[in-house]
Amino acid sequence: MKHILITRPKGKGAALAQQLEQAGYQASLYPVLKITYLTPTNVELSPLVNADKIIFVSQDAVYALNALKPAINTKAQFYGVGQQTADTIYEVFGVRAALPKQHDSEGLLALKSLADVDGSNIVLVKGIGGRPEIAKTLKQRGAYLNNCVVYQREPVEPSSASWIDHWQSQNVQGIVITSNAAVDAIFNTISVAQLAWLQQCEFYVASERIGTYLQQQKINSTHIYTAAGASDQAMFTCINQQGSKMSEQSATSKVEKAAQPTAKNTSNTTKSDSVKANNQTQSTPQKVSKVGSVALVISLLVASGVGYEFYQKLNASKVQNLAVNTLTEQNKMLQQELQALKSEQLSLQQALLNSEEKIAMALNENSVKNQQALKAALQKVQQSGNTLNPQEVTSLQRMAEFKLWAEQDYSGTSAVLKRLDSLLSDHPGTLELRQAITQDIQALDSIKPVATEAIYLQLNSVINRIDNLVFNAVNLPEEARIGDENALSEDVSDWQQNIRNSWNKIVDSFITIRHHEGVLIEPLLTDRERHLITQRIKLNITQAQDALMAKQASIYFNALNDTKRLVNEYFKQDDDATKVVIQTLANLEKESLNFNHEVTLQSTQQVKEWAQ
Repeated sequence: MKHILITRPKGKGAALAQQLEQAGYQASLYPVLKITYLTPTNVELSPLVNADKIIFVSQDAVYALNALKPAINTKAQFYGVGQQTADTIYEVFGVRAALPKQHDSEGLLALKSLADVDGSNIVLVKGIGGRPEIAKTLKQRGAYLNNCVVYQREPVEPSSASWIDHWQSQNVQGIVITSNAAVDAIFNTISVAQLAWLQQCEFYVASERIGTYLQQQKINSTHIYTAAGASDQAMFTCINQQGSKMSEQSATSKVEKAAQPTAKNTSNTTKSDSVKANNQTQSTPQKVSKVGSVALVISLLVASGVGYEFYQKLNASKVQNLAVNTLTEQNKMLQQELQALKSEQLSLQQALLNSEEKIAMALNENSVKNQQALKAALQKVQQSGNTLNPQEVTSLQRMAEFKLWAEQDYSGTSAVLKRLDSLLSDHPGTLELRQAITQDIQALDSIKPVATEAIYLQLNSVINRIDNLVFNAVNLPEEARIGDENALSEDVSDWQQNIRNSWNKIVDSFITIRHHEGVLIEPLLTDRERHLITQRIKLNITQAQDALMAKQASIYFNALNDTKRLVNEYFKQDDDATKVVIQTLANLEKESLNFNHEVTLQSTQQVKEWAQ
């Protein structure tokens, strides 16, 4: 039975081990790495809000980022290097991720949607030192790449020498490796003898990249088998296919070995027959008379008959004696075996009775010991009373840090620190720690949160007032009707007035003079232009609302400034509706949109020192 060792981190190799055992292999779980989640800064997490494409290199990257609960653009294109990563993205974010046919870095970079990424905002969510080829290639293609490092892989133990000795004692024949970090953990601190043993093992890797890295550790390529990905099914298929090939080769070799003796026997028989034929050919017949020949034949026949009868009787008696002796010996052996079985049965029964008695005694002893230990523990708890638990203190401090850096919940952070302060209040020796916690609480309570909802509603009220604003236009007086004033009279006595009217008509045919009061407004706006101006103002206010919710202060103030300029330029300043809008915009410009306060918890270091 072939022994396969699975080195994946804890909790990730159980399904593969079950598949291998069902297929007739011996499978062992031996994690060589542990996963530690990291807490990136706000600067590293902020590109997720405006990202065009988000690439996750592993399941751990998805889980680690989700634990931070960051603001993320779910409308971006998501990518997963492998099938399990894509399934985890859908499970956590509810988004279908793009998946390459070849589950590795080269397959991901071969996708058409990543071929033309010039000017695209791409976030690569990964672990420390993971997938450098992806970042390098995307930068060369012109993408704005941001690395979001959310976890790291570390060896379970600093030295792998004890692992190798244990594997060798367990007769391990195949090793499953799914990352370069696992290769480093195994080959980091080994002796020459341990390397020689590893060179005889078979390695099942998740990608060609890992296989190439293994060859750098002096492992022959003939001992490296590459799966179609890091999934359990891909690794199982790779191992099972290799096991089938080895079985076929061994069966073929057995058939060839079995055929070789037959061929040798055939050749020996052929040689003996040819020797006999040559001897017969070389013999020279002698000349005898016919009577002598007949007499000789008759005497031979009689002698052979008598000899044959005697031989038959002798053989029959020998066979009977031999059979009787054989049966007698067999009966003796059977009686001896029966006696041995009876004695073994008695000894087993006695051993069973003894073991049952020992088990009963051990159970009684364990029961008594457990009761005594339980009483001692209860007494210890009662004696200790309100003993402070360092783990609880550390957990509350970590929760406060998480709410501050990941959620930016200043009031929530203050509430957690107040709970920690109340926990420490009943215990002596925590004065300095409580003073640091009190300073942090005062700093957090002094931060005034941005009234996002109130500002959003004020902007919405401005949008509702835009249609009621009056454009800055002048109502010109009606032009005088010169035609009526210069009309000619039919009365002869009005001849002088008719001359003047005639002259005015002559002048008007060349020059037209119009008189009005007020200031001219240029250009005069049409209804379509007025509609476009109001829509532009509404669009600016909507943009300010979006920037407010996305916590982008610069975009918010630019949109308000443009809105205020348009209102001052195109609408009547003395109108009440215009005054209300301008005043509201001025108040909104005075808002302090400080979303990221620089707060450092002084109590963090104090808690670490106290816990140590």
